[in-house]
Amino acid sequence: MGYRVGVDIGGSFTDFAVFDEGTQSLKTLKTFSRPDQPGAEVMEGLRLIGERYGITPAEVSYFTHGTTVGINTVIQREGLKLALFTTEGFRDVLEVARLKIPDMYNLLSRRPDPLIPRDLVFGIGGRLLADGTEDCPLDEASVIRAVEAAKAAGCEGIVVSLLHAYRNPAHEEAVKAIAERLAPEIPVFASSETWPIIREYERTITATIGAYVQPRVSHYLGSLQSALKEAGVTPEPRLTKSNGGVMTAEQGKSECVQMILSGTASGVIGAAYVAEVSGIKNCMSLDIGGTSADVAVIVDGQPQYGVGELIGEFQIYIPSVSVSSIGEGGGSIAWVDAQGVLKVGPESAGSRPGPACYGRGGERATITDAFAALGLVGLSEIGYSAVTIDREKARSVVGELATKLGRTVEETAEAIIRIAVSGMYTDVSALVSRFGIDPRDFSCLAFGGAGPMMACFLSRELNMRETVVPPTPGVLSALGGLIADIKNDFIKTLYSDLVPDMGATIRSEFARLETKAKAWLHEDQSYSGESHMIYSAEMRYRGQSFELDTPLDPAAIVADDTAALARAFHAEHERVYGHSDPTAAVQIISLRLVISGRTARPEFKRHALVSEAASPRRHAEVWLDGALRSVAVFARSDLKPGQSFAGPAVVTQDDCTTVVLPNMAVSVDEYANLRIVPEIRP
Repeated sequence: MGYRVGVDIGGSFTDFAVFDEGTQSLKTLKTFSRPDQPGAEVMEGLRLIGERYGITPAEVSYFTHGTTVGINTVIQREGLKLALFTTEGFRDVLEVARLKIPDMYNLLSRRPDPLIPRDLVFGIGGRLLADGTEDCPLDEASVIRAVEAAKAAGCEGIVVSLLHAYRNPAHEEAVKAIAERLAPEIPVFASSETWPIIREYERTITATIGAYVQPRVSHYLGSLQSALKEAGVTPEPRLTKSNGGVMTAEQGKSECVQMILSGTASGVIGAAYVAEVSGIKNCMSLDIGGTSADVAVIVDGQPQYGVGELIGEFQIYIPSVSVSSIGEGGGSIAWVDAQGVLKVGPESAGSRPGPACYGRGGERATITDAFAALGLVGLSEIGYSAVTIDREKARSVVGELATKLGRTVEETAEAIIRIAVSGMYTDVSALVSRFGIDPRDFSCLAFGGAGPMMACFLSRELNMRETVVPPTPGVLSALGGLIADIKNDFIKTLYSDLVPDMGATIRSEFARLETKAKAWLHEDQSYSGESHMIYSAEMRYRGQSFELDTPLDPAAIVADDTAALARAFHAEHERVYGHSDPTAAVQIISLRLVISGRTARPEFKRHALVSEAASPRRHAEVWLDGALRSVAVFARSDLKPGQSFAGPAVVTQDDCTTVVLPNMAVSVDEYANLRIVPEIRP
């Protein structure tokens, strides 16, 4: 028996969840993030875990880690200087992209500059047809010229993305071999190895992002491995992946594209587990940290998945937990523009200097400062005593904005909160349309350091069923990494009509994917337990431009029953779009296989309910909803399952603050979650 440690690095704090395998208890911790020295916060956290809980590194039996190194590299544009080799005539693939402007309602908005400028894109002679057959042989002389040009330009990496390589990688493999022979010092990344999907732009941008972040991610992971080993942590660290699973750090060095969204995915996995255990059928997870607010849809305890998630200014087309950024985080800075209009974000105070009220050098008002100025935050120490809130400093920086606006400090602070919430409301409305859901039927499961602080404001605007705050909301992303399964996705593009003759091909290709998947799980990941596989196919009606990922019955695959596969697609099309056409021809574009190996999960204790009202520790004067109010202040550690109380109120705990609005009622359920509901719901 030992301790399983999950770590999640956020913009302001790094969170730790420590699960005792012997007692089945969970311990938590927060420390300030160190963007100036990534990895230092992990070592500091291990030291504090030893001080606070007496746990030595040698007792750590499992270590998992979510990181933002990859996504930050893209956002900050600090990756490799890359060259791109494309099929001659397709040099503009990154420039043209999908011909969409970022903001369809702003004619002046412009697409971001590509990660690889056009003067570093080189055409390669040779051509494959759509069925993978060779139309024109590879021109080796053009490859040699391109490699020499890339070397002369000082390129630090080469991305190879040739036409139809998803169907036949032969030309890409040949180009890679030539480049490695001529320039062994320059790493080469082939799109068919990164993620072999149909559509040239999608495959090229995915390979480009993977190559762009690879050296920084690899260096970070190598440093982390060495530091953990030196500290006495013996298990190989595992990394949370964009698809909600985990993989070894060693694999992450070469397949870093798979862990770009690791931090946000971990939070959704943790939220899904809380929802499943607590019997919450439909919920939206609301993860608000220091820099952003992220939301995901969870149905029947399962998060929704998709491709095309945003990485900074670019989409990446790997399987990911579907998470949407809907606004700013607690550290987002409020400011007044040249026209005298109050704005919030997108700039964030981050970990250092952080919000002004943290006393770490911040001089500009943030969302957290707005809450502190109103008296809603700072009623106890937060961040496991790492922070003592300076309310007067918060009022001072908010007051600077108030002077510019001609308003009081309280009015300005509430305006900051309203602006932040209104931005979230707008973006959630788009998410609601995307998934076809009604927020009135959903719970809002709030977590992250600022999630419980802001959740009731957003839930009230959306008229949601309830707001749920789990027992340790501030470190739920770290817990999500602990319970994530070992998991990987495999794909094979077919691009064919779904006709009876395709049955044998589909069966044989799935068999090949199964062999690769089992080798990955049991050999590469050293997993000895039972595996679980999910089969699906991306299908569409002939003539459609985009396809639906359709779950498949393994028995139909084994039986070569293409009619059953077609019926599955018709049913999925009906579910998503409300209509289908069973008489229309169906195309099968790609086969998908997801393999997973289950990890141990902590068992949340189910408590007996008591029948009594909760007693606050004290009352405090705060400004809320346009008036000065006396609110009850509760300590989370005092609340027992079955107790209840009414808002307005504030609940304090080590990792966050929960703000309960007027006309809301709170009860503590059998799993110690706070269930906050409107007393009168329209």
